[in-house]
Amino acid sequence: MRQKIKTKLDQLKAQGAHYIDARWYPREDQNMLFVWNGNLKENTVSSQSGLGVRVLYNGAWGFSASSDLSNLDAIFDQALDNARAASERVTFPVRLAEKDAVRATFSSPNQIDPFEVGLDEKVAFLQKLDQALNQPGVAQRMSYLDFVRKQIIFMDSEGSEIEKNIIEVFPGMRIVGVDQDGGMQSLKYLPGRTGPTRGWESISEADFLHNADRLVREMNELLVAPICPDGKRSVILLPGIMYLQTHETIGHALELDRILGYELSFAGGSFVRLEDFGTLRYGSEKLTARANALEPNTPGSFGYDDDGVPAQDNLLIDKGILVGAITGRQMVEEANAKARKRIFEGSSGANRATAFYRVPIERMTNINIDPGSDGSLEDIIANTERGVVLDGDKSWSIGSNREQFHFACDLGWLVEDGQKKHMVRNPTYRGETLPFYNSLSAVGDESTWHVHYVDNCGKGAPNQIMQLGHGIPVCRFDNVQVGE
Repeated sequence: MRQKIKTKLDQLKAQGAHYIDARWYPREDQNMLFVWNGNLKENTVSSQSGLGVRVLYNGAWGFSASSDLSNLDAIFDQALDNARAASERVTFPVRLAEKDAVRATFSSPNQIDPFEVGLDEKVAFLQKLDQALNQPGVAQRMSYLDFVRKQIIFMDSEGSEIEKNIIEVFPGMRIVGVDQDGGMQSLKYLPGRTGPTRGWESISEADFLHNADRLVREMNELLVAPICPDGKRSVILLPGIMYLQTHETIGHALELDRILGYELSFAGGSFVRLEDFGTLRYGSEKLTARANALEPNTPGSFGYDDDGVPAQDNLLIDKGILVGAITGRQMVEEANAKARKRIFEGSSGANRATAFYRVPIERMTNINIDPGSDGSLEDIIANTERGVVLDGDKSWSIGSNREQFHFACDLGWLVEDGQKKHMVRNPTYRGETLPFYNSLSAVGDESTWHVHYVDNCGKGAPNQIMQLGHGIPVCRFDNVQVGE
């Protein structure tokens, strides 16, 4: 198959195509198990395979994909025909940033392939979690396992040939209770990076059972907790909500295709302008953020993107100043041309597609906040006069250009005079993105830093669901509006 693909790449090049690439998925498997109140409600296993081809001709893209590989000529020829048709109506000719030809392999770190683990063992694990969650105060209980395994062969007309073998493991559990006012409350546990690998061996039964007891204990406290008071306070965001704050108002805001307006019709744009790079004060000096696709053992580390560009540790915000974006080969050239200066030296290796039948677009890798020097969570609380500790993403509303936000959290605890007090119910906080990050007054040390997995990031039209990670510490922001 590889030789057949190479032959077609050469043939289309000879027919005038400027660039061609092919992404062949020999196989992609998914296994999802879901236990609800002790009953196995879902056990699905699915597989797909196929080939996607992109062709650049006279400044325009053409794309074609099929799961039927019996006629490769048709797939490649259709992509070229589509590019030729598009080239007659192109308004801004596509150019690609330079890259080296790469011949390489990448495998995600894992020891035990979860697809080789028996169904009985998986179900027994989930039922043990369910039994641990089945306690007073819990009205509904859910636990699940989601596994993905895929092989991707990337080849292009510039001489690259890359093989990726990736396994993803996404376990979790959730409980629901009814509070004293009849409202529904929900708490969840979604483990992030817990070791050097992420196969079946990364799922720790002891860790899940420990957190099951914690969830039940917190739920029973939450059900009788008073409502969160309104007013301006410092907010101390734990990783369970700081990851989402980072995701929505740094990650999505700094995807270059959004900045150039390509997502406006679906997922929204960005308040960031091309002239902001190098000058915009995004946050206080305590804020340093990066797109680190070299972070070990997370879904946002994939070796090479779908342009064939190696993964990178790309600085986005340096001590509060905006310096970089999430980029691919096409958008950096367009941005530089429209800005009439060289903002970006090349792709940051962040162009990815969710499947062989989708085209690559700029996607988050691991959007991380560097740990700070303000100590542990306890240290930050001790140095807070009037605040609230927040954790867990309950619901959220984001401005269409990421310029503002409103988040509801699962849990909150009041802080008064450096002491963590009682839990509060239905806490929310809101703000405008730039003033909020400029109010960042404390960033926790490495003891507070946690890698949170995201398995459901949506973007693009048609929609593409992508997996990634966020490494974040505890962060404190001052003078923030909080309430129910």
